Amino acid sequence: MNTQTPCYPDALADPVFRQIGRIADQKGVQAYAIGGYVRDYFLHRPVTDIDVVVVGSGIEVAKALGRELKTHVSVFKNFGTAMLHCGAWEVEFVGARKESYRADSRKPIVEDGTLEDDQLRRDFTINAMAFSLNEKTFGELLDPFNGMEDLERCIIRTPCDGDTTFSDDPLRMIRAIRFASQLGFDIEDETFEAIRRNAARIEIVSMERIMTELNKIMLSPAPSLGFYLLENSGLLPLFFPELSALKGVEKIGNRAHKDNFDHTLKVLDNVARKSDDLWLRWTALLHDIGKPRTKAYDPRIGWTFHGHEVAGSKMVPALFRRLKLPMNEHMKYVQKLVFLHLRPIVLSEDEVTDSAVRRLLFEAGDDIDDLMSLCEADITSANNAKVKRFLANFELVRRKLREIEEKDRIRNFQPPIGGELIMQTYGLKPCREVGLIKDAIKEAILEGEIANDFDQAYALMEKLAAGYGLTKVSL
Repeated sequence: MNTQTPCYPDALADPVFRQIGRIADQKGVQAYAIGGYVRDYFLHRPVTDIDVVVVGSGIEVAKALGRELKTHVSVFKNFGTAMLHCGAWEVEFVGARKESYRADSRKPIVEDGTLEDDQLRRDFTINAMAFSLNEKTFGELLDPFNGMEDLERCIIRTPCDGDTTFSDDPLRMIRAIRFASQLGFDIEDETFEAIRRNAARIEIVSMERIMTELNKIMLSPAPSLGFYLLENSGLLPLFFPELSALKGVEKIGNRAHKDNFDHTLKVLDNVARKSDDLWLRWTALLHDIGKPRTKAYDPRIGWTFHGHEVAGSKMVPALFRRLKLPMNEHMKYVQKLVFLHLRPIVLSEDEVTDSAVRRLLFEAGDDIDDLMSLCEADITSANNAKVKRFLANFELVRRKLREIEEKDRIRNFQPPIGGELIMQTYGLKPCREVGLIKDAIKEAILEGEIANDFDQAYALMEKLAAGYGLTKVSL
């Protein structure tokens, strides 16, 4: 087993590395930069975190560095770690250790260990490489599991038996897929088979930890890679069955519908090519989530999914709650865009009327541009002529949206006459007539019957009130 490769002192150009090495020498211990810093140096990826493993007390080395830098050191005795900031770096220290696990927990039993013990407990070979920081061996790469070779081959592989790695800490299964998705790597065959064999172990991992990894998959350059791996490994149905339910094609006679799982992932990748917004990507992932619940077969026209946008939007809050995603404006944004995602498509197929555009602007508000981006990404047909026609029609819709917005100021508008003014003018308490008048004014503006203007809205209020037999009160 190759334990040393040439030195890379240039990888440790920042003075803090020499400083850590000097302190380690003074204390008679070995110190190494390990894990993500080493991996990302060779991948030429930006990095701000430095993990330092000390064969001895990492906390004592951290405290000594903190005193020299005159900076606060956060110590976590229960975990045997310490962390401090040095310029743009976040540096975390830990003592070398070996770990063992109970079957019902992913929390390890920790003992002091050697560097080799510490490297063996790491999740993947590419994360087990270490640079020596001590003066005599400064910059030497310790790579006992051929992580460099796996980097060059673009392979994700465990440093020891995959069944042990994934059974001990099942979150590592999703981390393997996350790294493959982020880096565009393949998962080594035996490692992937180990994930399949241990998939059921994911049940002992909290949903919050799973979602941290899933959101990193969502933000990767081509998220579909991660979701296909999650599905093929058997993990996805265990924590996200609603998404797995999109998979498959049902056929009656010569009529079949498209595979909605494949379609969804194409839409997600289309959005990812245009936007880094996590919640727009979540909208792409969930836009057709209601299709399995609305699928029906009509002998005249084939397979239908009528109302899937309504069913899907109703599923979003419960999904976010179960997946431990934020129940705030992000959830409402996703729910709204799932509900509206067919509207621009309908507009692009029919004549684009001003009133339809006003309504879309009113309902989408500031999210109209994201909605249009989602709808353009939703065109995944292999028929190039069809794609060109849809995109040309979407451009027509976009132009209409700009024209109506400039003219009528509908986006996020509130009707100039509200319920309070109606009640004050006619001496009313909250009642049916107030709601009817207010809604009629809003509808008249959206239909273009009156302008989004106070005087015109007031005149309509007076006309409607007279029809209900209401009279003004003296103020």
